[in-house]
Amino acid sequence: MSKKHRPADKIQDIQFFGEFGGVNPSITDSSTFTYLEGKTMEEVFDGEKKGCYLYSRHINPSNQYLSKAIAEIENMESAVVASSGMAAISSVILQLCSSGDNIISSNTVYGGTYALFKNLLPRFQIKTSFVSMSNFKSIEKAIDSKTKLIYCESMSNPLLGVSDIKKLSEIAKKHNIKLVVDNTFCPLIFTPKDYGADVVLHSLTKFINGSSDAIGGVVCSDRSLIQELINVNSGVSMLLGPTMDSVRSSSVLKNLRTLHIRIKQHSKNAMFLAEQFHAMRNLSVCYPGLIDHPDHSLMKSVMNNDFGFGGLLTIDVGSRVKANRLMEIMQGENIGYLAVSLGFYKTLFTAPGSSTSSEISEKEQNSIGISPGMIRISVGLDNDIKRTFIKIKSCFSKI
Repeated sequence: MSKKHRPADKIQDIQFFGEFGGVNPSITDSSTFTYLEGKTMEEVFDGEKKGCYLYSRHINPSNQYLSKAIAEIENMESAVVASSGMAAISSVILQLCSSGDNIISSNTVYGGTYALFKNLLPRFQIKTSFVSMSNFKSIEKAIDSKTKLIYCESMSNPLLGVSDIKKLSEIAKKHNIKLVVDNTFCPLIFTPKDYGADVVLHSLTKFINGSSDAIGGVVCSDRSLIQELINVNSGVSMLLGPTMDSVRSSSVLKNLRTLHIRIKQHSKNAMFLAEQFHAMRNLSVCYPGLIDHPDHSLMKSVMNNDFGFGGLLTIDVGSRVKANRLMEIMQGENIGYLAVSLGFYKTLFTAPGSSTSSEISEKEQNSIGISPGMIRISVGLDNDIKRTFIKIKSCFSKI
């Protein structure tokens, strides 16, 4: 990590004044904006003019505050928020790719991303090659003159594999293509830009917001790409209109201020559970904080200090029937919720094969390691995680 970039310091330094001196910035409750002179409107339509706004589908103050804060955290020049994580992903892909182009994607990505690449993009003659991000030779072999980008997740969903961003960036730069990284699982833990990522994405719905009450996404990159995205004539974010609501932007910005505290607790609790699960017989557990995780050393070498190894872990109880039964019992014991998503203050658990990765065929799930008995656990902010484990352990005896 760059010694100059400390993401927690960026959160600490967030300070925007409200319209009347409020400690929270005012919420933009306008879809359109007025000008004192017609010439100013002409200038705004020609390009962004400091202090002036065109239309809330383009940018507005509330969305700009949140975008600026996340860009700072990700060590990027600029950012633009979107109505969802998928809107952010789709916008970037469609801005960078045209008909006849192709992309290289990790073969272990969120199911919605997989479905976008596999099922929807071919309608626009954009093809995707799914490759293991640890197989660098296969990645290079898949690149041709029409390849526009490499797409990966900093920590894969749901297998928790860690991408070697530095090596992937070297490959991307060698072929003059972009490296796009989804950092949803690991805000603050990783700063992909420090290792060469060109674009960093987040589903704001997850850890960054942290309260499971809003949908949102963000694209972070250099200023030129963000300007392309909001260009009035050719910008995907402008013309397709995946605009984030101003009230939601304001809400996410408030929650962002506690992200550094929450991530530490998520990681601390997940590490404790992973170690306890690891000690149990006949239970397969995956967590990058465990020494036997294949990417443990890689993660230690690139992660930012103080934030731990993340709040996600998986266990395998052997069958879909047992997985469903265990989750039902845990929910009944108030351990958490049988629900998709992650980053909530309560623990969330789901069987990826039949939920968040269900868009991937059973054959492909088997080939990449998503088993029927796998349970993905997004560990909450429990104050007494030892008590939580005792309750979880008692649930195993009932399946």
